[in-house]
Amino acid sequence: MTVKFGLQINNFTWPGGAENIGPTLARVVRTADDAGFDSIWVMDHFFQIRGGGPPEAPMLEGMTALGFMAAHSEKARLGLMVGGVHYRQAGLWIKATTTLDVLSNGRAWFGIGAAWNEFESKGLGFVFPPLGERFRQLEDALRMAHEMWSGGSGTHGRYDGRTVTATHLINSPQSISRPRVPILVGGGGERRTLRLVAQYADACNLFDRSPEFVRDKLAILRGHCEAVGRPYDEIERTVLSSIDVEAEPFAATVERLGALAEAGAQHLIVSVRGVGADPSRLERVASQVMQPLR
Repeated sequence: MTVKFGLQINNFTWPGGAENIGPTLARVVRTADDAGFDSIWVMDHFFQIRGGGPPEAPMLEGMTALGFMAAHSEKARLGLMVGGVHYRQAGLWIKATTTLDVLSNGRAWFGIGAAWNEFESKGLGFVFPPLGERFRQLEDALRMAHEMWSGGSGTHGRYDGRTVTATHLINSPQSISRPRVPILVGGGGERRTLRLVAQYADACNLFDRSPEFVRDKLAILRGHCEAVGRPYDEIERTVLSSIDVEAEPFAATVERLGALAEAGAQHLIVSVRGVGADPSRLERVASQVMQPLR
């Protein structure tokens, strides 16, 4: 099995202030692309989240950032890790992701989940529905995505869902990715999230809590796949982790991430501490971590 690697850019508190965020992001993305990262991701948040800094720390809107990143990369796939379903209507989710796919020449991921950040939602005036309603929104978005990416400029004229009614599912231009833009559903909820992965997604995303945690969640996903008649091996198993090149020797990083791969992870997506100040850290990660694990 070949292990894939992704980069998550989750912090924009970089030297030089706001006017230097664009040039720095361009350097980071170009370096990651040239170093061989298979995917590059940004969070779908408007405030910095707990563990990453104070809410007032710099944070970019995700879809706009991905469009900028598409212009500064050539090979890596690009996506949100992961989109909060209530931030955009289902039709906008699919149209925006199709636009990213077209402008990146077929390199988009559709990363989405049921979301959790009530503080930032209320802070900016987004309606934050109860969890059950967000899951209904998520399933509608996933079903609409399958229909709108099913070929042509929209082969289904109408969609009547639990949270949305759409009368003309036109999607022109159509995505370049074939058979469609790959769908990633984030989260490890055993009853609903992983069931939606089995039904609708091409990939799951789990947190790096431990190899045992990953193995247990993937066993539950396998059960959902069996229940819906979906081959488990059709699902790409991604795990979100981190690398601190100053605090952890590369040999220890290889051992830690290798254990996740042995537990079933196929695509390791990592944030790299300090990458804005020193993008060359990505080259060191590529040679010292990615190459041995591949």
